[in-house]
Amino acid sequence: MPKHPRLPIIALALLACPAHISAQDGPPLGSSPAEQAVIANDPPFVAKPLTLSALPKGKVAPVRLFNGKSLKGWDSWLGYADPRDTYGKPTVGPIGLNRNTDAVFRVVSVDGRPAIYSSGKIWGGLITKKSYSNYHLRLQFKWGEHAWLPIPRNNGVLYHSHGAYGAFFGTWMSAVEFEIVPKSVGMLLGVGDPKGTHSFMTVDWRVGANAEVGRDNSIPYPFRRYMHGGRLSPVQVPAFNVDAGVDAEKPLGEWNTLEIYAVGDKSIHVVNGVPVMAASGFTTTNDKGAKIPLTGGRIQLQSEGAEAYFRDITIQPITRLPKIIPVGGKK
Repeated sequence: MPKHPRLPIIALALLACPAHISAQDGPPLGSSPAEQAVIANDPPFVAKPLTLSALPKGKVAPVRLFNGKSLKGWDSWLGYADPRDTYGKPTVGPIGLNRNTDAVFRVVSVDGRPAIYSSGKIWGGLITKKSYSNYHLRLQFKWGEHAWLPIPRNNGVLYHSHGAYGAFFGTWMSAVEFEIVPKSVGMLLGVGDPKGTHSFMTVDWRVGANAEVGRDNSIPYPFRRYMHGGRLSPVQVPAFNVDAGVDAEKPLGEWNTLEIYAVGDKSIHVVNGVPVMAASGFTTTNDKGAKIPLTGGRIQLQSEGAEAYFRDITIQPITRLPKIIPVGGKK
């Protein structure tokens, strides 16, 4: 297997697969001159308590994407029966579209209310049948009891999802990801397309974005956190992600309110009322290889290595984003 130490957060589960540990050989991530050059001008990260102002008022009521009874309005796409095949050399194909859905995604009652259960044992996505643009997405999320791999818990909400089912290693559609990882809920990265292969060397990181960043050496390369007023930087390989500006997650087992405001080619990630990410300039790559604006798409709820629950999923059309301001700052 080709050596490739530069793996994105979404591939953390590879570390749990003994057959593929060799993929981690080589120099530490961020140690090459090219990787250092990308982040050389990032300013030091300074924590800035932020809040939202001038919230948009939708002209119509929010629409429930989860009816509390069934998975009506959603498709499922499941990857490989053995998740280790995701970044390996599978001998069989993905499980595929709307097959064995209830083994991974199903409606359950938890804390006395209906929720969508995501098992995490098989990786894949629960995907809205419809595409959306210019919206305020709101949902509640909490971790379940079990994590199935010896790595940090991992999940996510993938929005502006487009292209083929399972384009990313047979498992997820290309998208922008609102990452759900402990201490990093709201991290942003793009999900690409390895063009039918199982090598990170061939991935087309087709989803582009920009975010204001600051350098925080306490986190892994690219050492970048969202910093309001920081350096506007592209989110692309090798600097493939930007971490949340602050850890706003509640303790394990408690419900968290997650929100995505998306208008045009911009978005804001909000965790329990705290803005933790703002991004702009979303692009994707069309079939001719040209970059085009990415302004909408389907929404995927992930299954990726740990039990999780989603509930109270609503979406409301909006025409503008809220403003992000420092706490106590001018509205």
